[in-house]
Formats: sequence, C-alpha cells, structure tokens
Amino acid sequence: MASKLNAARRASRIRFLILDVDGVMTDGGLYYSADGVELKRFNAQDGYGIVRARECGVGIGIISGRETPIVEARARALGIDDVYQGAADKVEAMREIQVRYHLRDEEIAYIGDDVFDLPLLSVVGFSAAPKNARPEVRRKVDLVTSVAGGEGAVRELIDFILTYRPRHGSR
Repeated sequence: MASKLNAARRASRIRFLILDVDGVMTDGGLYYSADGVELKRFNAQDGYGIVRARECGVGIGIISGRETPIVEARARALGIDDVYQGAADKVEAMREIQVRYHLRDEEIAYIGDDVFDLPLLSVVGFSAAPKNARPEVRRKVDLVTSVAGGEGAVRELIDFILTYRPRHGSR
C-alpha cells in the first residue's frame, strides 16, 4: 500500500472513478429468491457518495465481470451511463472509457476486490480495495478502505478522492 502522502498526490489527479460491483458496491454475497431471482444489497451512503462525486465533476463508471439486470437498475438510479457487464477484460473496458473522455491513466481510479481486478488496478492512476478484498489485492493498491465492500467502501474512497482533488476540475 502506498504512503498516505503518495496516495493523496495520486488521488488529486482523479477525474474518473471506475467501480467493481460484487465485493465492492455489494457485500459480495449472491442472494436468490425462492423463484431464482438474483438479489443484491447496495449501500445508500455509497449511492450518495457517487452522486456527490458526479456533482464535483468526477465521472463514474462500472466494470463488472458478472452480468445482471440489477446492476443496470442501480446504475440508472445513480445516473451512471458507463456500465460494462460481463467484462472478461476489464482493462479493455477501461480503455473504452478512457478514449471516450480523453483521460490519461493517472486520471482514472478503480476499486476492486479480487485477483481478476489486479490487471486493471495496476494500470490506473489510483487503485483501491475494500477491507474485505483478497490479501494479494490489498497489498497492491494505493488505499485499503477501513470498511468492507457493501458497507460504505465506495463512499470512503470518494471522500478520500474529493478531499485531495482540486475543487475546480471536471470531466
């Protein structure tokens, strides 16, 4: 994990934040109703943080390896237009966002929790993981949140970025 000074410097450059879903926006559990409908629990504080980040000019996107209509619904509710589900190559999905918004690697942050997130975590300008991430992921990121995924980890990351980000920038 990076020093707090280095992490703050890297966070100050962020113009776009990409979120993983399972284990980051949710607790990572897979819940099913009796009739087989998948359910997910999202954190309201994370939702407010996402809205606040967008108001402050930080773009928000989602890249998930899984695919479910629940993620589309949550993204719509939060005004997130850049949603990539079923992404076998998360770096490739990030590159599409990067081209669309003319972003440099150092202007993008990503929060992920598992080993398949490592390739993307290693190329972005600021990397983060929730407290419950795999140990090999926590060792490689700039910031490990004090709370687990689904418990406000996204909000904690957004608050960190907004603390160190210049007040005037926008996408």
